[in-house]
Amino acid sequence: MSSGNGIRRADASKVAEITLAFWILKILATTLGETAGDYISMSLGLGYYIGLAITFAILVALLTLQVNSRTFHPLLFWLAIIATTTVGTEISDFMDRSLGLGYAFGSALLVVGLLLTLVFWYMRAGDLTVYPLYRKDCELFFWLAVLFSNSLGTAFGDFLTGDIGLTFLQGAEVTAAIILIIGALHYSKTVPDVLLFWIAFVFTRPFGATFGDFLTKPTEDGGLALPRDYASLATLVLLLAILYLSTRHATKSNK
Repeated sequence: MSSGNGIRRADASKVAEITLAFWILKILATTLGETAGDYISMSLGLGYYIGLAITFAILVALLTLQVNSRTFHPLLFWLAIIATTTVGTEISDFMDRSLGLGYAFGSALLVVGLLLTLVFWYMRAGDLTVYPLYRKDCELFFWLAVLFSNSLGTAFGDFLTGDIGLTFLQGAEVTAAIILIIGALHYSKTVPDVLLFWIAFVFTRPFGATFGDFLTKPTEDGGLALPRDYASLATLVLLLAILYLSTRHATKSNK
């Protein structure tokens, strides 16, 4: 994707470069968001109202630091992504269990929210360039789209397992198949990359979420019944390790 500004340097972008490492980290972030969100609302017994309030406050604090930062900080960026996935889990559960909207209707509302965000972004900037991204207004649209995408991905994943009745592994297989199709379309150059990016962003969320459910849900429901705090910690350690290695590789490549 091109920035349309030859003066800017890509390494000044406020968004991580879209590479294979990006998508691996995104999936791990969504897995962590699922297990951490459930840990806060269910394991700690705080409920969806308080859980959403806590995770949303953390998200606002991280996004304030991210948007006001003048340079790209990988750890801050990915902590903000994790926060959006955690809030996305809480929003999806809140819409279904507290408001009684159901996953299908909740997903439809979130699709509308995402599309409106992208439309207003395009009207404001004239394109939907994700990387490199420099303008603060476009960065705000980016994070709003990320929040809608992660909430939508959560609701869709719960729709697959809760409404349709797929097992957690079957749900992961369905979303993995969609992701592979998106990858094939990317290399075929028949569909704009920006469109594929947001479709992939949505569907990597249920892929990671269903894997997170597989780790923590009871064995009678098809899960491994791992403690949510342990699953969250293990996922976080793996994410930080891959982030460190990818950042170190990128630094060496730029020398």
